[in-house]
Amino acid sequence: MECIFCKIANKEIFSEIIAEDEAFVVFKDIKPKAPVHLLFIPKTHLGPVNTLRLKDTELVGRLILKAKEVAQSSGISEDGYRLIFNIGRDAGMEVEHLHLHLLAGKPLKLVN
Repeated sequence: MECIFCKIANKEIFSEIIAEDEAFVVFKDIKPKAPVHLLFIPKTHLGPVNTLRLKDTELVGRLILKAKEVAQSSGISEDGYRLIFNIGRDAGMEVEHLHLHLLAGKPLKLVN
């Protein structure tokens, strides 16, 4: 499988890693949509949200809590941030490895 996020998690290719633990890697998006645009991925390959199963619930919950932790430790939680899971091509998903976007650093427009 040629998954770019798996390669980042395994340090086979470079990415600007912000945080890492035994389960997750956090790195800067290479095409940022906000002044702060981070991606949170599990180290093990997991498909996008629409492929998740009940057994994946704990990992996804921990992924969201990791985003909260990084937002707090980075000092962006007070002004606010947005968490996004894109599902499918029409939503802008480019990599079929579960990932959570964190956007912050300026007032973000509402999605209509």
